[in-house]
Amino acid sequence: MEISKKTDYAIRMLAELVRSNDTVISVRYAAEKNDVPYSFARSIQHDLVQAGIVSSVRGSRGGMKLAVDPKQTTMCQIVEAIQGPICVGECNTTMSKDENCPLKAGCAFTVIWREAERLLRDYFDAVTLYQVVMEQRCPYPLNGHAFVALTPEELKQAKEGAPAEG
Repeated sequence: MEISKKTDYAIRMLAELVRSNDTVISVRYAAEKNDVPYSFARSIQHDLVQAGIVSSVRGSRGGMKLAVDPKQTTMCQIVEAIQGPICVGECNTTMSKDENCPLKAGCAFTVIWREAERLLRDYFDAVTLYQVVMEQRCPYPLNGHAFVALTPEELKQAKEGAPAEG
């Protein structure tokens, strides 16, 4: 899986909206402040509106504002809203989850790709937009499969072997 440039730009623009504390900001301002080409920012705004993540405000003081609660909106929701379902293997994208691959009987890799996708979804679901932007939290594996959102200090302690508190 690759995070697209569009998703990267969208997340930067959304971070600006989170920092703006529920005020309307112009697309131009969000683009300039975050090194996003303005013409691309307009397209991204449109996609974010279509996904229900931001709302457009018309008029001389118009722009965009968050339409979701950043404390409840996970990074997984944002990534999937911009670039579609998380997928690491193309064999999984050609069929629905209910269909069986014609090569499945002899393929040892499908289960690996699906597990990697599950881990990525769990990773991105473990942290909200607010936690990333305002608290600088990052998902960290806890007890093997679950992830917890840790601050930079907590992450450092966890990597050094100290118990994480998140």
